[in-house]
Amino acid sequence: MTSHDQLKDRLLEHENCPGCKVDRQKRIQTGLPLKQLIFIWVLMLCVALPITSLFPFLYFMMRDFKIAEKVEDISYYAGFVGSAYMIGRALTSVLWGLCADRYGRKPVILIGTSTVVIFNTLFGFSVNYWMAITTRFLLGSLNGLLGPIRAYACELFREEYQALGLTSISTSWGIGMIIGPALGGFLAQPAEKFPSLVSSDSLLGRFPYLLPCLTISTFALFVTFGAIWLPETLHFHKKTEVESTSYVPDAEENTNAKKDSNLISLFKNWPLMSSIIVYCVFALEDMAYSEIFSLWAVSPRSLGGLSYTTEDVGTVLSITGVSLLFFQTALYPMAERIFGPIMVVRMSGVLSIPLLASYPYIAMLSGFMLFFTLSCVSIVINIFTVSITTGTLMLQNKAVEQRQRGAANGIAMTFMSICKAVGPACGGALLSWSQKRLNAAFLPGDQIVFLLLNVIEAIGVLLTFKPFLITNHY
Repeated sequence: MTSHDQLKDRLLEHENCPGCKVDRQKRIQTGLPLKQLIFIWVLMLCVALPITSLFPFLYFMMRDFKIAEKVEDISYYAGFVGSAYMIGRALTSVLWGLCADRYGRKPVILIGTSTVVIFNTLFGFSVNYWMAITTRFLLGSLNGLLGPIRAYACELFREEYQALGLTSISTSWGIGMIIGPALGGFLAQPAEKFPSLVSSDSLLGRFPYLLPCLTISTFALFVTFGAIWLPETLHFHKKTEVESTSYVPDAEENTNAKKDSNLISLFKNWPLMSSIIVYCVFALEDMAYSEIFSLWAVSPRSLGGLSYTTEDVGTVLSITGVSLLFFQTALYPMAERIFGPIMVVRMSGVLSIPLLASYPYIAMLSGFMLFFTLSCVSIVINIFTVSITTGTLMLQNKAVEQRQRGAANGIAMTFMSICKAVGPACGGALLSWSQKRLNAAFLPGDQIVFLLLNVIEAIGVLLTFKPFLITNHY
């Protein structure tokens, strides 16, 4: 940093501004910011866990609600419950982003974690189909944490550690998307799995899907209390204080920049919008895959599934989560330095295609060979998915300045949530339809499902090339 930049930073600092305090701490900080990384990791895990924790038991929940007339229709109704969260988030993400830019990141974070505590618990108490949809919708619409936490990660770390901060987000997100279903698989229906510990007449027996929800909500409660001590990174300067620094060089440039800080300027920012679109295409495939995988695994063998129990699915996903943690902390930073984020996204997308195509053939296996092969493929697929998420996040947050990051991530969350709302609904309906055409001449059964997932994956890879994806940073 030049002496001119240092002078300007000192003049623009204010004693009572929380953002300025964070900036001062960053300048004097030495070594790896481990404490901040843990903050980000735990917050992101709190958001990710409830999103997919219902997938392993959703099939059985819909069966218990007796909403479907035929067994083949259960996946169809399950898809809409899976989509309700994303529909709610799509409707409010921009609003939460704007609130984070105006009132600060911390209030939005606290509201988001509190929402998980309340509405994820209520979902576990669902007694019918419509209560399940309503609680999931409210959980998504009132939890605006995901967008601002990405801006928060960029602002909490020195520039040389910002990539690490974003990597911790995608790592925690990926692990949450694995541990969540694992918890759902292990802890759902405890009266059937642990009859000596849980009576069928007890609270957990009468609400067989409450325990995984209550476990995640308890974790979110501790995170909420811990978030009270988080530092605020947004700058709050009084008008008179801002005017007192007007003699600083480039002040006129900063004033002009403020005039262009509205949403329209973000939509005109093609490096931002192109990275968001690429992110959304991959998010659509990821969410559809997450729902299809669990529904397909627990479906009967006669319908092309694996006849797995929720515990079997939970075991596979637990192994995947441990492997994912190792890769993201040890290998991804090295891959990103060597190839760059865009190339990592491309390679991950291309290599995912043959793996997705292999699932119908994996179903032909049985016993230990089935479990071993399925676990290996699941590990690699999820490593590629998290690598794609990390790369696109880096591009998005580098495309805007701090004053627009909350809104920019809100826009990203809106579009991504729409795609992820479409994913489970279409994925569940598609799997239900495929199970009715087991004897079709062209791509029978679940072969058509994984082909369509590959088509979406291929589109995402093509969009990472110029002239569509433009970036000024990589």
